[in-house]
Amino acid sequence: MDVADFRSDLQAWLAENDLTPGPDHSLDGQVAQLARVRRALYDAGWMRHGWPAEVGGLGGPAVLRAVLGEEVASRGLAEPGIYSMVEVLVPTMISYASPALAAEMVPLLLSGTESWCQGFSEPGSGSDLASLSTRAEPRGDDWVVNGQKVWTSLAQYSERCVLLTRTAPGHGGITAFFVDMDTPGITVRPLEMMHGVEEFAEVFFDDVVVPGDRMLGKPGDGWQMAMDLLPHERSTCFWHRVAHLFTRLDRLVTETTVPGDQADADLGAAYLALHTIRCRSHATQRHLGEGAHLGPETSIDKVLLATAEQRLYDTARDLLPGTIELT
Repeated sequence: MDVADFRSDLQAWLAENDLTPGPDHSLDGQVAQLARVRRALYDAGWMRHGWPAEVGGLGGPAVLRAVLGEEVASRGLAEPGIYSMVEVLVPTMISYASPALAAEMVPLLLSGTESWCQGFSEPGSGSDLASLSTRAEPRGDDWVVNGQKVWTSLAQYSERCVLLTRTAPGHGGITAFFVDMDTPGITVRPLEMMHGVEEFAEVFFDDVVVPGDRMLGKPGDGWQMAMDLLPHERSTCFWHRVAHLFTRLDRLVTETTVPGDQADADLGAAYLALHTIRCRSHATQRHLGEGAHLGPETSIDKVLLATAEQRLYDTARDLLPGTIELT
């Protein structure tokens, strides 16, 4: 499908189908709104474009997913961070799950029927992911998991978890599983952040039995899976985020009452930073659409996005005195 035609048809559909969020802006409300948006887009076919038919998709280039996420983010229909998780988790399932498991599960996420989370970080293993210690030990055809994860986004809302475990020493001893979150032995404890939102959770695994056919890839494939996952997080997800940040910049320009050349210079610098990451992200999207393997070079996208976002919100702090949050 031609990208321009796709965007035009999508915009017309969105104009006729009101998916505007309701008055509940709590985390519960955001998660419910996300499910509502995904369901509507899936039922209308939009959420299926850019994904292979083997997992319920309609085919087409990956850039169609970027366009869809951009339209959703720029309209404020769903919080971009949680909306974009499909761009991390679905490619992982396609690449590492068995074809039957991917075909069964991916439509549940795309349609908003389920939410999923990632069980990666641990109390002693954050940036040093390879030091994780949550263990999975074989028991017949199953595996038994014991350990703890932390900073797991939206675990309390999730039906499934892409979980990294230790099955042997070293990088080659990390194995991934696709775990049902209602399995006996799993305890989820939400963590309240300083702004009062329980966005993250710690998750405990006590003798959790995981069927062997829920392994993602082979024993020891977990590290490579994690490395393959990160570039997806830094490609289409970032494109969605940039679209959202441009709407925040537009709002800042409209609402600021601070006059003078310095304010203009600050707004210009924020725009330039966002334009820079958008150009870089556009190149990444192009490479993804050409079927290129995305690697560590996407770390540049990460640095540029973090720099642009910090500059934008620093500018908002200076030009909207007394405003706590530019949401």
